[in-house]
Amino acid sequence: MNKIGLIISREYFTRVTKKSFIIVTLLTPILMAVLIMVPVIIALNSEKEVKVFVTDENDYFINKFADGKKVHFLYPNGDVEMLKQQCIAGECDAVLQILGGSQSNQANLYFYEEPPMSLKGNIQEQMDKINFDKTLIDTFRVDLKKYEQIKLTSQTLIAALQIDEMGKAQASSMELNRIIGIICGIMICTFVFMYASQVLRSVLEEKTNRIIEVIVSSVKPFQFMMGKIIGVALVGITQFALQVGAIFIILIAVQAFIPRTMLQSEMVPTEIVNNMSDNAFNVNVASNIPQTNSIFNDISTFYNFPFSTMIICFLFYFIFGYLVYASLFAGIGSAVDNETDSQQFILPVTIPLYLPLVLISSMANAPQNGIIWWLSMIPLTSPVAMIFRIPSGVPLWELITSMFLLVAFFVFCVWASAKIYRTGILMYGKKITWRELWKWIRY
Repeated sequence: MNKIGLIISREYFTRVTKKSFIIVTLLTPILMAVLIMVPVIIALNSEKEVKVFVTDENDYFINKFADGKKVHFLYPNGDVEMLKQQCIAGECDAVLQILGGSQSNQANLYFYEEPPMSLKGNIQEQMDKINFDKTLIDTFRVDLKKYEQIKLTSQTLIAALQIDEMGKAQASSMELNRIIGIICGIMICTFVFMYASQVLRSVLEEKTNRIIEVIVSSVKPFQFMMGKIIGVALVGITQFALQVGAIFIILIAVQAFIPRTMLQSEMVPTEIVNNMSDNAFNVNVASNIPQTNSIFNDISTFYNFPFSTMIICFLFYFIFGYLVYASLFAGIGSAVDNETDSQQFILPVTIPLYLPLVLISSMANAPQNGIIWWLSMIPLTSPVAMIFRIPSGVPLWELITSMFLLVAFFVFCVWASAKIYRTGILMYGKKITWRELWKWIRY
């Protein structure tokens, strides 16, 4: 065990002190911040004040358009041709001509320089509302205030509640569950393959440089393999922890930088919730929904997402998923002489790791169906498939079974890879086949 510790220490400190490790660890959160901030900054700076001159041949739409934060409607006197010339001169950004008579629901939008894409939709939505209200008044003699009250109180609010084995209900968000599950699955798939590949390249490098011949004279091949696998695993955990911590700090800083109005989500108006109190639907959950809040507060207070369970399971499946594939990659690396020859063995081994991502649309639609259930139990696919299912709720016995099978399969992979490693690490110049590997395992 002392020799394994020395190998772990060597692998760990050799890698974490490299300039490439430090640069990648520092650059990843910065690039993440850039990817988050740049679109926001572009969106903020791309918006400009828009002035629209309105002319209505019926005079019905005059003074009825609602101004927005960046859109202002003005109603100057003059015909359309004169307003067009003013638009060309830069006095306005667009001219809205509403036609008269039977064409009162049609309009022309003139502009010299192309306005924002949202302007046309904004105008059309407001014209639809104004025309609809006019029809209610003129044709059906409906009081608009009463209509708005009826419309508001008749809106439906559905609270998604997930129940456990005891029948206890808890507010849940299927959308958030899917998003977090997909993100965590992609992260595990990426990091497992990346760090397992490092083990493969390290074994190949030491084998081709003949350094391994000196090392195995004092260290058993199994000890060397385990030390390398665990050492790289600790490097991955260190890098991952530093990057996640930095990204979390950056996200908090981003939230402080971005205007709160951009982080607010449109929630259900208070009147709807209050008016539902006498209905058969119990609003004990719905009444606790925050009306407007930031993204971070919505996640923590509204969705009741099991972050602690997710973090623990993520670390477990990341670590043991890496250990399984690192063991297999170490065995493959010891059996071949160069990275090109290793591709024929790596592809069949890594296909199961990426298979859940190929089926991601099916998983998002029904995370508890039969195929996804089996993928979450099979050790080669469970690190990605099970982490996707966990946010949507997984029975405890299924989670324990999946974890047990993954650990047991890791033990088997270590045993099989050690057999291959012992024979292949000192073998050169021979093209290895799957049949040859099977013989080494049985030997």
